[in-house]
This record gives sequence, C-alpha cells and structure tokens, in this order.
Amino acid sequence: MSYIENPKMKGSGVIACIPQKGKCPVNCKDCFFQSGRSYLEPLADNLPNMPTLEEVGHRIVRVNDGNDSNNDRDSVMKACEKYSQKFYNTSIPHDLENFKDPVVLTVNPGRETDGTPVLLDPIPKNLMFVRVRTNTWNIENVVDPVVKHYTARGVPVVLTFMAYYEEQAIPDGSNPSLYTYRKRTLNSYWAITTAGWESVMLRYMTSDKTQRSLVYSCGKVEGELGTTRCSRCGNCLREYFVTKERLLEQKT
Repeated sequence: MSYIENPKMKGSGVIACIPQKGKCPVNCKDCFFQSGRSYLEPLADNLPNMPTLEEVGHRIVRVNDGNDSNNDRDSVMKACEKYSQKFYNTSIPHDLENFKDPVVLTVNPGRETDGTPVLLDPIPKNLMFVRVRTNTWNIENVVDPVVKHYTARGVPVVLTFMAYYEEQAIPDGSNPSLYTYRKRTLNSYWAITTAGWESVMLRYMTSDKTQRSLVYSCGKVEGELGTTRCSRCGNCLREYFVTKERLLEQKT
C-alpha cells in the first residue's frame, strides 16, 4: 500500500501517519478524517497509512492526523518504533506518560467541543501542548478555562479554529458574520473570518504576559487572509524540540 501524504502538511517538516484501520472511536462531529471528505478516502483502501523511513527523511512524524493514538496504544507504539522523531496525538487523557515520546492532547473533543474540557493536574512530563477546538461561542466556557489552567502550569495552548460543513452548525445567538463559506485545504466549509480570528487572538495577546507567550493559533489561519496549511506555522516543530530538550534535562 503506497503512502499518501496529508496535503495540509506538505513543506512543513512534519509528516503524518495513521497506524490503525477504520474510523476513530472518539467520533468528533465535523472531523474531516471520517466525514467522507478526507484525503484518504476510501478509508478501507488506504489505512493504515504509514510512510517509509525514506519518505520520512529528516521530518518529524505526527502520529495520527486521523484516529487517536490512545486507541489500541500498544499497537500504535509498536508500529511507530521505527521512527526516531515522532509525537503522538490523542484526545483520550489516559496514561499519557506511558507514551515514550511527546504527546499533544486535544482537551475538548467530540461532544465536549462546547462542553467540559479536560484540565489535567499534575501535568504529564511529556505533554507537548494542549489543543483546544475553538469557535466564537465556546470562548468563555471552554477556551478561557483551558488557557488559564494550562498556561499557569507552563503548557502551551494551541487554538484550533473549527470549520463547519453545514451552516446550521453555527448556533443561534452567535455572530454569523464572523464565519464565511470558503475553501480551506481540499474542501469548502463555514470557516472563521479574519475579523473573527483577530477578536479571539487579541483576547489572549492583550492578557497577562504568561498567556501572551504560550497561546498560539493552529496554522496561519488569520481568517480568509491566511491559510490552514502547516508550512508557515511551526507550532509542532517548536514545541516538539522544546519538549525533547525538557525531557532530556529531566534525565540528567
């Protein structure tokens, strides 16, 4: 089976893999991976999706740009042993320190996107950053508590701005003018505008110094003026090496 590269990640220094077959058990609504619009469709024919060492080359492997690394974790780790530089993506906050490499945790997956986020304490030593699924109506109830909790503990927070396949997903009472229908990487969605993105980011850029230094946007989103592609972002590269350095210091 030939490897298929995630087009969003081309030119970024990061390459993705999915060791499992089938759909992710977390089943997040509006997840591109199992919505029928993934670059890996049909999933039954293209999973697992694992690059060779030659295809990886100098790049860092992002384990699970679809599915979840805590789904059949032992098999996932076994399949990825060959990659010398890697980090794991999960939204299942279980036993994270038993991953042997840095971990990115999505703190409000699935039904909890606008609900109750995971606030870990103590912080796992290998936690690379937390990812919070962000929209213009979950700021106060979800994003604010996540930012306050994790930045106070020195953990970076990456805001992943949600895009919606159906306009009806934007609830009554929110500001629909902050979303526009546009193409992102492969598909078109109702996605945040530049004005909407700026209003959220300014909230944390004008807050206390700790938050300013630890809150980032996933991709150079910047609404319709930016891009969701990874090549001009650098969050994963930066935080991977910061985490590896920290883990090395803790061993000495």
